[in-house]
Amino acid sequence: MAKFLGVDTGGTFTDFILYDDESKAIRIHKVLSTPKSPEKAILQGIADLAAVDKAGETKALTMIHGSTVATNAILEGKGVRTAYIANKGFADVLTIGRQAREELYNLTPIKKPPLIDRELCLEVNSRLSAQSEHLQQASEQDLAELNKQLEVLAPEAIAINLLFSFFDDSEELKIEQSIVEHFGADKFFISRSSDVLPEYKEFERGMTTALNAKVGPLMQGYLKRLEEELAGCALSIMQSSGGTTSAEHAGRYPVNLLLSGPAGGLKGAQTVASLSGEDKILTFDMGGTSTDVSIIDKEIGFTTGAKIGGYPVAVPMVDMHTIGAGGGSIAQVDAGGLLLVGPESAGADPGPACYGKGGKLPTVTDANVVLGRLLPQSFLGGNMPLDKDAAFTAVQRIADALSTGDKRMSVEQAAQGIIDVVNDHMVRALRVMSVERGEDPKDFTLVSFGGAGGLHVCAQAEELEMTKALVPVNAGVLSALGMLAADASRERSRTINKCVKDCDAQSIESVFSELVNHAKDELGAPDDKITIALTVDVRYQGQSNTLNFAYKDVGSRATQEQLPRTWDGLQDIEQAFHQKHEDSYGHQLDIDVELVNVRVRVVEEQASFTLPAWVATEKSKQSYVAMAGLDEDILVTNRASLKVGQQVEGPTLILETSSTTWLATGWRAEMDNVGSLKLVKM
Repeated sequence: MAKFLGVDTGGTFTDFILYDDESKAIRIHKVLSTPKSPEKAILQGIADLAAVDKAGETKALTMIHGSTVATNAILEGKGVRTAYIANKGFADVLTIGRQAREELYNLTPIKKPPLIDRELCLEVNSRLSAQSEHLQQASEQDLAELNKQLEVLAPEAIAINLLFSFFDDSEELKIEQSIVEHFGADKFFISRSSDVLPEYKEFERGMTTALNAKVGPLMQGYLKRLEEELAGCALSIMQSSGGTTSAEHAGRYPVNLLLSGPAGGLKGAQTVASLSGEDKILTFDMGGTSTDVSIIDKEIGFTTGAKIGGYPVAVPMVDMHTIGAGGGSIAQVDAGGLLLVGPESAGADPGPACYGKGGKLPTVTDANVVLGRLLPQSFLGGNMPLDKDAAFTAVQRIADALSTGDKRMSVEQAAQGIIDVVNDHMVRALRVMSVERGEDPKDFTLVSFGGAGGLHVCAQAEELEMTKALVPVNAGVLSALGMLAADASRERSRTINKCVKDCDAQSIESVFSELVNHAKDELGAPDDKITIALTVDVRYQGQSNTLNFAYKDVGSRATQEQLPRTWDGLQDIEQAFHQKHEDSYGHQLDIDVELVNVRVRVVEEQASFTLPAWVATEKSKQSYVAMAGLDEDILVTNRASLKVGQQVEGPTLILETSSTTWLATGWRAEMDNVGSLKLVKM
């Protein structure tokens, strides 16, 4: 009897969803995160769910984990001591960057410290031309000198980034081999740019490689501890690209995990929304410390232009926008009397004041308690009662700070102000992903999830003039659910950087074949269980940005011999690019077209995870409570008692174990056949 466990480690809570493949039963659970040792919360949750036997060993358990270890290490600047090896004269590439000023009109900006200290940036006498010619090769003496420098500097990890190594990686391999022969294979964690990201743009490639090296030992150590504690458990890790990978591969390429949890949320939203008949959705995932927003038009979008902690990370990631607005976001009044919410968060320790763990600062969660939208006795299914008095005391600080003279502000008014401010932050984020991209939000369905999402969904939709919304089943743990629904995948890419007219179709397809075979070897899946997608990044000559579109979806069982060889002069690429450029920007240009990068995505279809048909499991437990700002008491009902097709009209509070939905006045909710609430503006 196989069991599958999705685990999402968040800033405040660690979420679990346990799926029994035989009975199709689902169990959910949440525990407070333990940021200093994330595995402690995971082990606690597994024990609570009784997913281990009396001997402490897992029972045929497969765990898919969304990890924040690499992300937190980068955001908090806690990576290991790392050496950076570049060509002679290029040691300062990471420090100089793009010379783009984040604050254009600030004459005295605070300079961000470099990712790697100057003393740890080393140079080697090696140079490859843009035409892939060896102008200078590292000699034995050069390599011996490099090893002496490493002995003195004593780093824990090494990042190697040489110019044009995506054309020819022999010099990077030579350097790595010399280091391994001199120090041993286990002395350093070594990342090569030609392995991590074989693409042009030496700054972005170098930064991605350096970040991979800097957090690699931390990620490997964490995964090793986790595997030791979970004896017998098959462990997979969620990647930023929305696919899963092995623990070994995740430890080798931790830079691919930086949006691990949010990617699970998007996959979960896509999966549940499609079961509810919705394929054009705007999503917002509101957790304890942040809110992630994205747009899905049938397929999840990807980007290679993401930034984490201000650092560019050019590996494929789900396309989303993140802001510091969550249930734990702290509210304060600045010196000018302006109410601010976030980005600082109370996190899991001590957490919001209402958690009763010593927190004193007012948060969004405290404001929802004051307004009566979170019922203290029902939080987490009654397993974690909230301290209502502590919430009122915390929010009273805001009321006092905003009161002037005889004009006193009530604590309820202050709480509503906190909610209005955080809602405005999230609406602006949703507009970034929709309006600013030429999409009308009214054409989409708003899908809210995360522990706090359901409390804000109606207000978000109204601000965007949207008339439809969806609160998925198990919305409070949807990221964990998405990990169960995800397939295993590998992504590989390489820069070509040639005008299309100068490209040879056979050579391009040979590169595709090499990348496909590499990805297939890493995935280790049989041909009859994989699908392969080939895409290209193309631009007009002289442009800096590219457009990505499909080269050909070759389907399953693609081998080197089966790749297509049907294009004459790659004219199809030029025609497809001209059309996509016009669709995106409204015009075409009479300029040569460049083929910049080729990309492959190899996906292994996992055992199908299906949501069971919704069946009401509890008797109706309706009650009425007073709510600030409303003259009459409002209905409170438990979600588990609603039957398929049953409708509820607002104002109503709909309770469940992992989250609460505030159905505002003028909205109607209907339970669909998988347990999601379909919201419609009346």
